[in-house]
Amino acid sequence: MAIAVVLVLLVVGSIIFHLVSPWWFTDIASHWANIDFTVNLTFWVTGFVFIAVNLFLAYSVYRYRQSKDTPDNKAVYEPENARLETGLTILTALGVAAMLAPGLFVWAQFVTVPEDATEFEAFGSQWQWAFRYPGDDGVMGTADISHISETNPWGINPADPAGQDDLVVKAPYMALPVDQPVKALLRSRDVLHNYTVPQFRAKMDMVPGMVSYMWIEPTRTGVFDVLCEQYCGLGHHIMRAQIEVMEPADYEQWLDQQMTFAETQSLPEGSVSAGRQAYATCASCHGQNGEGNQAMNAPKLAGLQDWYIARQLRYYSEGVRGANPDDSAGQMMAPMAAMVNSEEARLNVAAYIESLPDEPAPATVEGDAERGMRIYSANCAACHGAEAQGSWSTDAPALAGMSDWYLARQLNNYRDGIRGGEDGDHYGYQMTSMVKAMRTEAQQNDVIAYINTLR
Repeated sequence: MAIAVVLVLLVVGSIIFHLVSPWWFTDIASHWANIDFTVNLTFWVTGFVFIAVNLFLAYSVYRYRQSKDTPDNKAVYEPENARLETGLTILTALGVAAMLAPGLFVWAQFVTVPEDATEFEAFGSQWQWAFRYPGDDGVMGTADISHISETNPWGINPADPAGQDDLVVKAPYMALPVDQPVKALLRSRDVLHNYTVPQFRAKMDMVPGMVSYMWIEPTRTGVFDVLCEQYCGLGHHIMRAQIEVMEPADYEQWLDQQMTFAETQSLPEGSVSAGRQAYATCASCHGQNGEGNQAMNAPKLAGLQDWYIARQLRYYSEGVRGANPDDSAGQMMAPMAAMVNSEEARLNVAAYIESLPDEPAPATVEGDAERGMRIYSANCAACHGAEAQGSWSTDAPALAGMSDWYLARQLNNYRDGIRGGEDGDHYGYQMTSMVKAMRTEAQQNDVIAYINTLR
């Protein structure tokens, strides 16, 4: 009797949980309502089977239970029952067909791209997104991971004329026009990724070595999240981007603002001599050789990559950094960064700083380096490198030999929401999640102590 009651309660509880569950589909924002239909149909079919089987089981347990009035009740062994087996086979076949048949029709639509669809490319890597659109010729050039470099993170074939006018985006942000079909070409640099926008109800794996595809037709404007829904390593949960669906006129205007691949390959390099003159203002705090000065809240700069220095200067100039009222040191830096408010000037200063002799900063943080090594290897090395040397491919700066007191402050700023939560800080928000691997100040000091050994 108790078992029968438990089975009935299981069914009733499951129905109630389904009806009051907070986990529902997001509002759809594309034409793929058919995918919603197939998912809902699967719920109905499996839900009916779940309820019917469990209620029948509860009935059987109760109806044929052994009691004081029927002490001799025993289960009957019946190895063959053609009528029962035939009925169950037919019902099962109908249920499976009801679930699969609509999905096959939807899949046929999913892989049949309209002739008037435009194209874009999403390129995934651990744990970044990059995007590409065809230029004026309407054709995207060929690409391969063998062409990837610091200045060509998309892997576009520089010898292919069709790729020179391709519009490229090296940021976790893309755009699409509303009410227009578009084909997504999907590539992966390293491991299996997945391109998903929950509101679009469409997703597709990104497989290394091949180009997969899907197509969508956005039906309403708005900003949505792009997710990776294939586990791709330690930073899988932070591999996010945003997609904005715009009116066609706004979309064309946005495209006009993007750089072509040819333009990215012809950007001037920073001038060390010009940067030396601009750095004179920085030297009053950061030192003549970029050695840093803790008394001035100025970290060591020598040893940082030029692309990272240029990006941080731009962040200060644009208010991405230094605007938080709790970041007193950042607020002091913001007006200084405004003195190099052009991209050329930032590149010049960054080039000069990169040319400075790199002497390790003195260690001021104490901790258990051996324990810190275990934490660093499991959480930090994937981006910053096994020797904390940094990597342009993961947009992670060098840590080894830098000011450890400044590193401690920035980790606290990430943890406290002072840094990494601003609009436009595409990479800082990733750190706000990863920093949680160091749950206590002692663990944080252990990691910094280990980094200090990598000098």
